[in-house]
Amino acid sequence: TDKGSDDILAFAFSPSGDYFALTDDSKRLILFHTKPSWECVSVRFVNRRCTSLIITAAEDKILVADKSGDVYSYSITEPQADGKLELGHLSLLLDVALSPDDRYILTADRDEKIRVSLVKAPYTIVSYCLGHKEFVSKILVIPNYPDLLLSASGDSTLRLWEYKSGEELYCCHLSNICGPETTKTDQKYPVSRITYCCQGGYVAVLCDCIPTVYVFQLDAVAHQLVYRQQISLKHKGWDIAFEETGDLWILQEDNEAPLQLYRPCDGQWKVVTDDKGLQKMSKYLQDNWTVFEGFVGAESHYSNLYKASFDNMAAYLQRKEERLQQQKKKRQ
Repeated sequence: TDKGSDDILAFAFSPSGDYFALTDDSKRLILFHTKPSWECVSVRFVNRRCTSLIITAAEDKILVADKSGDVYSYSITEPQADGKLELGHLSLLLDVALSPDDRYILTADRDEKIRVSLVKAPYTIVSYCLGHKEFVSKILVIPNYPDLLLSASGDSTLRLWEYKSGEELYCCHLSNICGPETTKTDQKYPVSRITYCCQGGYVAVLCDCIPTVYVFQLDAVAHQLVYRQQISLKHKGWDIAFEETGDLWILQEDNEAPLQLYRPCDGQWKVVTDDKGLQKMSKYLQDNWTVFEGFVGAESHYSNLYKASFDNMAAYLQRKEERLQQQKKKRQ
């Protein structure tokens, strides 16, 4: 069997925060109970390396998506029980999401598709959300507008959907927003993280290997995303998360300042440095920086997911030119 390095591949808290689950590249699924103190509940093995996982709102199951395109469910109430195959795609799965009422399961794959299925009967496909031109990297059901889905893709777009019908409501091209910053005409903006704040309907996105966080505001009535701000980082960002208050936390590739905190003020997020929680967490990350060292300078996670393109005409013209040159030499 192929042995992993114990790197964590996917993780999630339950909605209440009572449970925490993770999978690693040794194909383990580890479940913790977090209250009153952290306790390991179970260690189970999955069939293949996982790409994403989520815990149901009822906190009775963990849904795990893997590289082969399958989704398995693992019981929380029976923490030693084997996984159950729920559904499968023909392509690598990149993200999995649930509706807040646990009725719908949404899966995103490398082949540009978002599938919406019933949780209780996953073989029943409710709809497909089709429109992306590259792999779908992230999906998020909007918590306080549970009929709306936000998706991100290697095609450098954010899209808003009414997912039960599969209708696309809005498309935002990140290259139009981010373009002026870069001289690269072929720059891609694959989103690696999406976080949402119900208070104000703010959406923050982080693009893979780009040291900038982009903040939008959801207009749920007009069904669109309004661009609000970009936060430039000195180093590559690894993760982002909103608090309920609107505070935005950013984990970045920097030992000296691994964590940054931005607080909303008059509609703009401004950096905060004198927060005790920030100082405490930053020191903890610095003291344990060896955990992160292997990821410093890592290459893009998404570069090998893009579709290969072949310019047959260019190759044909090159061969034609070579033949003409050979004919000229013969005549001489």
